[in-house]
Amino acid sequence: MNSILKYFNGLFTGIKSLLIGMSVTWKELWTKKVTQQYPENRATLVISDRFRCELTIPHDENNEHACTACGICQMNCPNGTINVLSAMIETEDGKKKKILDTYTWDLGMCTFCNLCVITCPSDAIKFNNQYENAVFTRSKMIQKLNHKGSKLREKKKEQPLKFPEGGLKDQVL
Repeated sequence: MNSILKYFNGLFTGIKSLLIGMSVTWKELWTKKVTQQYPENRATLVISDRFRCELTIPHDENNEHACTACGICQMNCPNGTINVLSAMIETEDGKKKKILDTYTWDLGMCTFCNLCVITCPSDAIKFNNQYENAVFTRSKMIQKLNHKGSKLREKKKEQPLKFPEGGLKDQVL
């Protein structure tokens, strides 16, 4: 008797589950569909600001970037898509300094996890919304991000804060 009760209980539970699934399918059948007509709608296509597609090192008008070749992005990349090569140079005052030689990124291996951007201490890399990256060979997916002849952006020395002669207690906040 107990096994027959279990059988019918399982049967009715399965039928209930099937009906719930079918009701979801039936509701979805009548909802309005949203289809992007890509590539015909390139002019009106809206890409979300949070969409991550292509890693870049922003350069300013003087072809300078903020990457110090520390390698933290390379260490934090979960599948090794970033390769940072640095070189040692000697400055005018005789000090040795590490500079960025080559920054390569493999688009085909990247999981777009954003760990490299989050952990960069100098905010030197970012993802942009360049979504058209179709190529015919895998070797074209490996990109060199630093431009030829680009150099590290010089840090401006901060001026020490000047306080009024009476001190801060005279200031009204």
